[in-house]
Amino acid sequence: MSGPGAGFEYPPVEVAWLKRDVLLFANSIGCTADELHFLFELHPDFAVFPTYPIILPFKQATQEVIDFYKAQGAVPIPGVPKFDARRVVDGQRLMTFLKPLPTTSEGRKFELRSKVIGVYDKGKAGSVVETQQDIVDKATGESYAQAVGSAFFVGQGGWGGPKGSPTKNFPPPQGKKPDAVVSHQTTAESALLYRLNGDYNPLHATPEPGQNMGFGGAIMHGLSSWNFAAHGLLKSIGGGDPKNIREFQARFASPVKPGDKLVTEIWRTGEMEGEWEDIRFVTKVEGGKVCLSNGRALMKPVASKGSKL
Repeated sequence: MSGPGAGFEYPPVEVAWLKRDVLLFANSIGCTADELHFLFELHPDFAVFPTYPIILPFKQATQEVIDFYKAQGAVPIPGVPKFDARRVVDGQRLMTFLKPLPTTSEGRKFELRSKVIGVYDKGKAGSVVETQQDIVDKATGESYAQAVGSAFFVGQGGWGGPKGSPTKNFPPPQGKKPDAVVSHQTTAESALLYRLNGDYNPLHATPEPGQNMGFGGAIMHGLSSWNFAAHGLLKSIGGGDPKNIREFQARFASPVKPGDKLVTEIWRTGEMEGEWEDIRFVTKVEGGKVCLSNGRALMKPVASKGSKL
């Protein structure tokens, strides 16, 4: 890591969650009644949906609504301009699942440990801040989940910083039909439900921020679409078993509007990393643009090829 801001470590932040938070998250990303192990706390296999840790940097330890703009700007990165959190969207996220998160943090101490990988100046378009975030058991130092992601600060470039290197691409196999196709129908209220997990960016609740950023109004959280796709992959390829996914990532390619229907095409590549198969996917708005590109997961498939869900 080199360049302005690279290597900067944020102060550790306590994170906490209850079973109720886990249930809400599963509901908000599309889990259905045939997946009671994510939706019913008395199920013998009750588990946290694997991507839940992605919400903890926003939620932290509170059960109360958060002032998103104030929280995002609370700790400036030394050596780079102070960016305006009112004009930020997600760029890309990769999550690695290291240990199953307990269904509640009650009685234990967990913390978020975050550091800056790099800050990149993309000129007139804006700036990218790339970070690594770990959810860590404070007593043991063990990391349960690690996320590497980028935030794109719209129209906030041109300050003379490094441009950054191109990210690695994971395209779907050429000329091969998808092994599974899954869909998720959002509603006008989908973002209003998802934000209750702890991501209270007003961009996803009221039209004014999106109008100011050129989106025409409120848009879905990029991470809600990311989580809808993760749910689709785990259910269709991994049999709904949280032990069957090791990594999940996607790039946020275009905004999704509340009410859009998302269609995810999924390919098995047959390529292995140890016991994990490389799975590729693309998510599109039905009849429209790709909204999640560069989709890749490492999984243990259990569903038959050719399933259409």
